[in-house]
Amino acid sequence: MSFMTEFKEFALKGNVVDLAVGVIIGGAFQKIVDSMVKDVVMPILGKLVGGVDFKHLYLNLGDKTYETLEAAEKAGAPLVKYGAFINTTIDFVIIAMAIFVAIKAMNKLKRAEEPAPAPAAPPPEPEDLKVLKEIRDAIKAR
Repeated sequence: MSFMTEFKEFALKGNVVDLAVGVIIGGAFQKIVDSMVKDVVMPILGKLVGGVDFKHLYLNLGDKTYETLEAAEKAGAPLVKYGAFINTTIDFVIIAMAIFVAIKAMNKLKRAEEPAPAPAAPPPEPEDLKVLKEIRDAIKAR
């Protein structure tokens, strides 16, 4: 089998195509979640905790003091950007929850599609019952 034939078989299998579609949709979904966190959730959360803008929260590990995060970044100061970490953590939680809900819904649909199990075969007739039936049939035959 040639290399191209093998590659065609691999690339056109359902699993590979499904994976590609999942990656593309996941990338688009990430943009939606990122916007939701940055533009909706974090401003509300910031307002609730006293008007804090989380994306500007950082810890300066250097000797100099800077007015803003941007100024510290331009100066190349060593920074711990814990506000960005909080945003990313919330992104992750939202994505994980969305995936959980989607998988739960798919599993529910999958269970609904599964056919009901066939009824179990009746248990074998006990040996003593067989003997009694033979005796009955022999008496009837006389």
